[in-house]
Amino acid sequence: MKWRAIVVATALAGVAFGSVLAADGGTHDARIALMKKIGGAAGALGAIAKGDKPYDAEIVKASLTTIAETAKAFPDQFNPDSDKADAEVNPKIWDNLDDFKAKAAKLSTDAETALAQLPSDQAGVGATLKTLGGNCGACHQAYRIKKD
Repeated sequence: MKWRAIVVATALAGVAFGSVLAADGGTHDARIALMKKIGGAAGALGAIAKGDKPYDAEIVKASLTTIAETAKAFPDQFNPDSDKADAEVNPKIWDNLDDFKAKAAKLSTDAETALAQLPSDQAGVGATLKTLGGNCGACHQAYRIKKD
C-alpha cells in the first residue's frame, strides 16, 4: 500500500511540476527533469510487468497519465527561445522538429490509448510497456546523443 501511495503522489506532483517546467522555455535541467519523469513512470510499469511488484491499477493509471502528459509537454522544451547550445541535445532535432514532435505525440497518444483501455494484469502492462518502449526507442535512436 505504501508503494502505491508513493507512486501516485509522485505522479501527481510530477504532472504539476511538468507544467511549471513546460513554461521554462527549454533549459537543459527542464528537459532532463521531464525525461526522468517518463523514466520513473516506465520503471513503475516495468516493475509490474516483470512481476517485481503486484499489479495495481492506480499505479498503472498514474504512470500512464504521467507518460501521456509529459510526452505532450516535452516538445515545448524545443521552442525558438530554448537553449540550442545544449551539448546534450542532438542538432538533428532542430533540423527535424516536426518528426521529433510527431514521435513525442505518438508516445503521448499511445499512453492515452492504454489509459482508456487500462491493462488489467501483469501481461497487459507488459504489452503496453512494449508499445511505449518502442516509441521511446524510435525517438532515442533518431535523436539521442550516445554517451561513451
